[in-house]
Amino acid sequence: MADARPADGPLIVQSDRTILLEVDHPQAAAARRAIAPFAELERAPEHIHTYRLSPLGLWNARASGLDAETVVDALLRFSRYSVPHALLIDVTDQMDRYGRLRLESDPGHGLVLHATDRAVLAEVVRHRKVAPMIAAQLDADSVVIHPSQRGNLKQVLVGLGWPAEDLAGHVDGQAHPIALAEEGWQLRDYQRLAAESFIAGGSGVVVLPCGAGKTVVGAAAMALVAATTLILVTTTVAARQWRAELLARTTLTEDEIGEYSGVLKQVRPVTIATYHVLTTRRRGEYPHLALFNAQDWGLIIYDEVHLLPAPVFRFTADIQSRRRLGLTATLVREDGREGDVFSLIGPRRYDVPWREMEAQGWIAPADCVEVRVTLPEDERLAYALAPSEERYRMAAATEAKYAIVQALVDRHADDRVLIIGQYLDQLAELGDLLAAPVIDGAVPVRRRQELFEAFRQGQQRVLIVSKVANFSIDLPEAAVAIQVSGSFGSRQEEAQRLGRILRPKRDGRTARFYTIVARDTVDVEFAAHRQRFLAEQGYAYRIIDADDVHQGRLDPA
Repeated sequence: MADARPADGPLIVQSDRTILLEVDHPQAAAARRAIAPFAELERAPEHIHTYRLSPLGLWNARASGLDAETVVDALLRFSRYSVPHALLIDVTDQMDRYGRLRLESDPGHGLVLHATDRAVLAEVVRHRKVAPMIAAQLDADSVVIHPSQRGNLKQVLVGLGWPAEDLAGHVDGQAHPIALAEEGWQLRDYQRLAAESFIAGGSGVVVLPCGAGKTVVGAAAMALVAATTLILVTTTVAARQWRAELLARTTLTEDEIGEYSGVLKQVRPVTIATYHVLTTRRRGEYPHLALFNAQDWGLIIYDEVHLLPAPVFRFTADIQSRRRLGLTATLVREDGREGDVFSLIGPRRYDVPWREMEAQGWIAPADCVEVRVTLPEDERLAYALAPSEERYRMAAATEAKYAIVQALVDRHADDRVLIIGQYLDQLAELGDLLAAPVIDGAVPVRRRQELFEAFRQGQQRVLIVSKVANFSIDLPEAAVAIQVSGSFGSRQEEAQRLGRILRPKRDGRTARFYTIVARDTVDVEFAAHRQRFLAEQGYAYRIIDADDVHQGRLDPA
């Protein structure tokens, strides 16, 4: 391997699989783009960002068409020092693990696990979890798998470090005519490429920033499959937004689209269901999971796939013969189940960095600002004496943040502003302070839709929202978001909340994302963790003091 690295590159590649990126280096942005498809950001302080090479990241890269040579070249090209030879060998070997086992459909035997490496097959078939899934041994290179175990086998093999490439194909499902509408809009090139990449791979995940039109990618995939489709979404409001988009973007009629939620139970050629209703338990059973078998579905779409609940994972393992499309802005899962998304929904098929989409004008540029407030003396003492499990709430919900919220709302008097938080009592108090409506889980769906529409039309300038608005809410004119509290250190929540304001603005202005944090508390630590994913995408948080807000010093120096 030729060492083509520059004399002073931005990366330091280390033998423990960590990669250090010097943020201020002239080539930092190019290096970040090069390693993002296969390396995961772990820490992102001001000057040095730390990435890690993981097996799952390398397998995802391999499944999406990246080869080991490309990965090695990126490491060599941008590394400041010689890259440890052992690490390069390890990267190559790890990527080579993907595809040495292949699931294929055999006309005479059904589902067959075929190996290009006999020793690997001999190793896995002896495992206690794999052995019961085997129906017969065909030869030294192949075993017959019980068809019902297709998903379970893939899960187990990922855990064993031998991810199987699933080439067994999919059933067509019941055909249903679906085409994209020809007037009033145009499919963007990257949306078409995302849908085509999914179809070429058979099943898998499309990762696009919030505001980039993931729903449209779903519609394009539906038109390519042209079959009955089950769409799983986060909320009833999201279900109705999907319905509106499909009516506007495709040839589907209202009678062809059903809603399966807590309000309605319609099963039609295209059915949109909420995760909540599917995971409702009665006497220990999940009666609504039968929806997966209610039609001969040709396609199942998982919106916000990073939120997939455990019961849906379990049922998805049983329907591997159906085409499955996951849509998300981030594959980060706080429960660590990215491997289940990989094995049961499919590998990442298409991914575009957020900053690249911004440069092309498809999402709005964003300025991310962390505003630090100081707890009053009495609260600081109470915080110091409080049990550790109570400290985050005390810091995150401090009333010291309220004056900053008021000042920011006043500062952006010409913009539409979202105030986002975790704690309902905190949001209610802010609602009283600002005379603004609060949208939380207790607000009926119809009322939520009315308030969102008033916000879109400019009749309501400020909305206060709980986590019910984290996902799948289309508010194109929202230009400012003020985050007062969050789900501890949730990276995917941070990404989704920034996503609420990334729809391109008509005048091209920059979106503003403020996070208000109590200094000298765990609030700062959780905020740093939440910001990791966005730092990986190239967003830098400016940190300012509360006094800067009061004195109007909000813009970069």
